[in-house]
Amino acid sequence: MVQLSKLGILQSAAVMEAPEDMEVVSSVDPPPYHNPDHTLKAFELLNQFRKQNMLCDVILVAEGIEVPAHRVILAACSPYFSAMFNGELAESRAQKITLQEVDAKALSLLLDFVYTSEVQVTEENVQTLLPAASLLQLNDVRDACCDFLQRQLHPTNCLGIRAFADIHSCSNLFAYAQSYTLQHFNDVVATDEFANLSAEQVSDLIKRDHLTVTSEEEVFESAVAWVKHDPANRQDYMPQLIENVRLPLLSREFLVQRVEMEPLIKTSSMCKDFLIEAMKYHLLAKEQRTLMKNPRTRPRTPIGLPKLMFVVGGQAPKAIRNVEVYDFKDKRWSAAAEMPNRRCRAGVAVVASHVYAVGGFNGSLRVRTVDCYDAINDVWTSVASMEARRSTLGVAVLNGLIYAVGGFDGTTGLSSVEVYDPKVNEWKAVASMTTRRSSVGVAVLNGFLYAVGGYDGASRHCLSSVECYDPTKDEWTAVSDMTTRRSGAGVGVVDGLLYAVGGHDGPLVRKSVELYNPETNEWTKGSDMTLCRRNAGVASVNGLLYVVGGDDGSSNLASVECYNPRVDQWVLLESCMSTGRSYAGVAIIDKSQR
Repeated sequence: MVQLSKLGILQSAAVMEAPEDMEVVSSVDPPPYHNPDHTLKAFELLNQFRKQNMLCDVILVAEGIEVPAHRVILAACSPYFSAMFNGELAESRAQKITLQEVDAKALSLLLDFVYTSEVQVTEENVQTLLPAASLLQLNDVRDACCDFLQRQLHPTNCLGIRAFADIHSCSNLFAYAQSYTLQHFNDVVATDEFANLSAEQVSDLIKRDHLTVTSEEEVFESAVAWVKHDPANRQDYMPQLIENVRLPLLSREFLVQRVEMEPLIKTSSMCKDFLIEAMKYHLLAKEQRTLMKNPRTRPRTPIGLPKLMFVVGGQAPKAIRNVEVYDFKDKRWSAAAEMPNRRCRAGVAVVASHVYAVGGFNGSLRVRTVDCYDAINDVWTSVASMEARRSTLGVAVLNGLIYAVGGFDGTTGLSSVEVYDPKVNEWKAVASMTTRRSSVGVAVLNGFLYAVGGYDGASRHCLSSVECYDPTKDEWTAVSDMTTRRSGAGVGVVDGLLYAVGGHDGPLVRKSVELYNPETNEWTKGSDMTLCRRNAGVASVNGLLYVVGGDDGSSNLASVECYNPRVDQWVLLESCMSTGRSYAGVAIIDKSQR
């Protein structure tokens, strides 16, 4: 049998021998076999060994609780343990190692992560998990904790999170919390965290150029409120705080009627000096003020959190479902989920990171339906419908409620107004305007709702009239007329002034702009836009006014232009929408909310 076997092998070799003139093709080694589950299965088994204390060669101790582990696994996953076990210190050979200032539960969670690559970060464990992960140099867990805290930021906790990030050298989280604090300053000052800051911390906060406030009055009041929280112990810090309030930027009326009359100012000679400086600033001619330069005369330059601008539906040239999103940080457009139905001439508003598209025209009918967009999940759903069909209506948010103002129901212009409460998903009627208004511009300023211009349908005239709604009285009253008749004007608010942008008066499409000052009840002319626009969307972002799309009387526009009131200049954005559209709605949300 052995001989036959050998013969068989020899015969096979002879058969396989190739002739000399036969071309020989070199073979290529096949790729190595790879099992993607190998490492996972190995670590699952190692984790079982750890839990059963099999082959473990080190015990970690935290708060008196002992946890067995494998040195080689710890060293492979943690630079902290790698340095410990490969060094010359006693711990490199110790069988039991005590970890000072490490929470026992956090250590258990971190060991679970080392062996399973998973950890659940929660409100209950993040404050112990992050410092432990930082100490053991488990940077993935540390970053996960920072991401979790960043998502939890709120005016009531941002100062605490900022301090926590500072203590543990989480620079990105600290910078984000700082930016959030500056952005939401007006809400932050009403919290216990702000009241419990030190004088140095309050000073550092209110001196920031990027502090987001509508008026320097808010900064002054925040300083006074902090001192009055504990006047016996804080009164002496008032000059330190007032030095960082930009008193020259306050109005003369506020300086005389409020600042000068404040007892904390009256009792401090240093505070009086800062007040005198502010008074002198107002006495100077405008060109002379530029010579009086110091930190208190420098205008603040707020920088908000990254924002997204949603342009919803519109007419292009028919009603469309399309939604485009502009990222102000990346300066580019992208698509969002389309609306369930075609919709133009609608009102658009934002409440709690949800975008509401209210009423409008679907291409054949005026509608009373309302769709709601969840920015986090990128989905639209339907909510309660209005009582009346409305297109070319005005929509704005006041005190967390959505107001639907005027519009056209397919037969006549409307003076009626409805209000929607998202918490109960219900609409109800409130007081009607004194005038029927379709193609009306609506905005909120100083707690009042303004209805600007429009078309009355009866006299067939575009309107220059404006009326104001007081929600506490449920009452509309007339204010000063605009200098120009405007229907389809864009309306927005920047720096306490109401802007009426473009629109038309019959066949004439305008690029002119005018501003309303509620303190004087007067309209004044502003700088013209670059292009004539009517039925454009308008949004205010970080102290700038954006005007989106619209039409110029002959074609729909895809362009966007931006007005900076500090330099009194309009600039066209380089990036345009993919679709030219008029009668679109515009909504702004924080990028973190999507």
